[in-house]
Amino acid sequence: MVNVAALRCKECSREYPVSAFNVCDFCFGPLEVVYDFEAIADIASRERIQAGPPSLWRYQDFLPAEHNPAVDINAGFTPLIRSRGLAERLGLDELWIKNDSVNPSYSFKDRVVAVAAAKAIELGFDTLACASTGNLACSVAAHAARAGMTAYVFIPSDLEHGKVLGAAIYNPTMIAVDGSYDDVNRLCSELADQYAWAFVNINVRPFYAEGSKTLGYEAAEQLGWRAPKHAVAPSASGAMFTKIYQGFKEFEQTGIIGPVETRMHCAQARGCSPIATAYEEERFVIRPVKPATIAKSLGIGNPADGYYALKTIEASEGSAVIAEEHEVAEGIKLLAQTEGIFTESAGGVAVAGLRRLVERGVIRRDESTVVYITGNGLKTTEIVSDVARPILIEGTVAAFEERAAVRA
Repeated sequence: MVNVAALRCKECSREYPVSAFNVCDFCFGPLEVVYDFEAIADIASRERIQAGPPSLWRYQDFLPAEHNPAVDINAGFTPLIRSRGLAERLGLDELWIKNDSVNPSYSFKDRVVAVAAAKAIELGFDTLACASTGNLACSVAAHAARAGMTAYVFIPSDLEHGKVLGAAIYNPTMIAVDGSYDDVNRLCSELADQYAWAFVNINVRPFYAEGSKTLGYEAAEQLGWRAPKHAVAPSASGAMFTKIYQGFKEFEQTGIIGPVETRMHCAQARGCSPIATAYEEERFVIRPVKPATIAKSLGIGNPADGYYALKTIEASEGSAVIAEEHEVAEGIKLLAQTEGIFTESAGGVAVAGLRRLVERGVIRRDESTVVYITGNGLKTTEIVSDVARPILIEGTVAAFEERAAVRA
């Protein structure tokens, strides 16, 4: 592809050919995709983007893989909704909700897997695999099913039933590991050295991560070709958080939008908050933790991109915020009851974090804000099962009026 120049180490800047390779063999730093932005600027335009498909592939010029219909399940270009009820509750004039819970497998992971799967096919792989806290397993299995590829998904054994079912329905080989996500990821890193499989978040991770940039591209386009003043996103590994900002900045660099002044805010739950804790303690060293959070999709105790998330916060003059565990369910309910959007635990963390940022005066009433909702609530129903309390009556008008009419 003319827009992809090489892979480059984030630490020592050594360059490598474009291949299924994710770690520098000199300093062991992570690799990232290098683009020819002069070439991209020559061809990219608002009109070219708008003429593209209603999916993330409208941003083809900025991505490291060619669109492949064989593996495409139409991820991306999800709604950006102007908030009314939640904005009023929080006291904000311009709050937008980026609702990625309506992707084909019901989370933002369809973005990263769409790019990784297309690249895996380009590189000659016939098997997709991943280490997952749930949503990624669903997406890998769905894309593999679409493409007729073999799928192996590895998950922690205590995963929510909705996410286990959400992946199993596509008939992958599903392996439950007795341990945390970090244990799962460690195993998959070893397996990636032994099996000729495309582990989307390991050996093809440099391409996989690029899919999250489209969350920045889309928000800018849907806002009328401008970046918001604030962006609030839940974070596990830190990769999505950093890539949203990168998406805004790449649009600025190529002249698609004007100057970007977005302040990035990372939201984590108390029971697994290594990035936010490092921010609060004013250090760039991430201290791994053992996850103990209701927000299992964010349960990565040793975040691979934690340092880069902190650098993104610094570069954007943003912040990190910790939601208490009891606030996660409260955030889910608040979003549902004010906006009609049912999100999973990660979304609850984002909403709870947003509320804290407003209460602290970090986000002011008149500043445009986008909050990212990354997964669907039907995957984590256990968290809010207490709301299911129907009023039981006999099938008569009298019974209704006696028991329930006061609510009518």
